[in-house]
Amino acid sequence: MARLVSERSDAVIALAEVFRTHGFEGTSLSVITAQTRMGKGSLYHFFPGGKEEMAEAVLQEISRWFAEKVFRPLREDPDADAAIAKMFREVDSYFHSGRRVCLVGAFALGQECARFEQQVRGYFSTWVEDLEACLIRAGHSEDRARDLSEEAVGGIQGALVLARSLNQPEVFERSLQRLKQRLTYE
Repeated sequence: MARLVSERSDAVIALAEVFRTHGFEGTSLSVITAQTRMGKGSLYHFFPGGKEEMAEAVLQEISRWFAEKVFRPLREDPDADAAIAKMFREVDSYFHSGRRVCLVGAFALGQECARFEQQVRGYFSTWVEDLEACLIRAGHSEDRARDLSEEAVGGIQGALVLARSLNQPEVFERSLQRLKQRLTYE
């Protein structure tokens, strides 16, 4: 039986997990209705543009969450080490300690990358740039800050893939600890 969803935001949360599980191309309307238990009428009420609008809404929600919890503190917190520590805590929480796929990363690797290029590029470039600015505030040179920020974001994404592929979330945890040490103790 279809469930009644009164808020678009509730639908977005459910849709995010469907796209994480099946990817954009593997997610059909029948998969969406089965996984979310929402009827087609509810889905098209909230997302008249169909699956593409659903994916855009999910990416916007991810962007909003990261902007609030990760990017803004990296950009604005005067205590750079505290901002970096917060980034690692929030990332660990968001990705369920390596048990949750990065949907933006998955979209970056799939056929949908071109379709959602602006959102994917914006997510990663903002993360790298805001972390770089934070590292500069922490006393690193511009070149070193850029290298470390690219290494950290790439390391987080790679650790997610490795932890998932090995079914060993502790790989993600260990990687986060090593990356955190590199950023805060060098």
